[in-house]
Amino acid sequence: MTDSPAPQTNTDAAPQAVVEPVHPWAELAPEHFSLLRLAALPTDRHTGTRPLRFIQLGRVERLGKQHSLLRLTLQLPGQRVRKEQNSLEVWADHQQRLLRFGPDTGLLVQPENRGLGRFMLAQGISWAHQHFAHYQVANTPLASKDAFSDEARARRDHCLQAQGFVVEYLDPLKLQAQCGAPRVDSLHDDWHTEKVQIIELLDAANMLQQADQSLHENEVKVRKLEARIDVLKREDSGLRFTITCLVAFCMFQAGLLIWMATR
Repeated sequence: MTDSPAPQTNTDAAPQAVVEPVHPWAELAPEHFSLLRLAALPTDRHTGTRPLRFIQLGRVERLGKQHSLLRLTLQLPGQRVRKEQNSLEVWADHQQRLLRFGPDTGLLVQPENRGLGRFMLAQGISWAHQHFAHYQVANTPLASKDAFSDEARARRDHCLQAQGFVVEYLDPLKLQAQCGAPRVDSLHDDWHTEKVQIIELLDAANMLQQADQSLHENEVKVRKLEARIDVLKREDSGLRFTITCLVAFCMFQAGLLIWMATR
């Protein structure tokens, strides 16, 4: 018997792709919720009508030894958006003392042009001010699809610059851009409070109570008006009958006079 040859190993085989592990906080769901009031604004020629709306703000945060996270999400009643929309993430790397704003696809909010972009950035910056004011801010690439026109690019840059970010273009055509800041404490946590307002639980309950009271008062007024209309309808029917009788009597008298005159 001859020994069977040992299996040969293929040393030229391509190395397996290294799968980057997913962070355990990557899929955290919101834990705290607030109500946002979007004020009614004049109609915009690009985004259309901007009526009064109420939406929900979800919030979840984690403070760890190596990383910390704040994730904000917007939920629209009766409307579904893509996963990458209406979400803002703020990651803090404690080893590098670095703060990063995400997601990588950029901050995409719906509805547009309602002040929600500045509001969400302000909330993330306020959280960072409380915990990591001395951290540096990592440069964040800006997606070219966010600047499909000069007006859209100007609106995006104004939103970022108003919060203290520095927008830098990497090519003459202004297709590739990034934003960043020297430190967290150089960013601003203000926003247009006349456009976006946080409604506390008691305020929301008070609004519902006032709306219910106003609805009840309007129902009482409607019932009174309906009763008044019924009375007027009855009076109108009586007047019509009286007028009809008078017309008939006048015609009878006229016919009688004509008959007497011709006799």
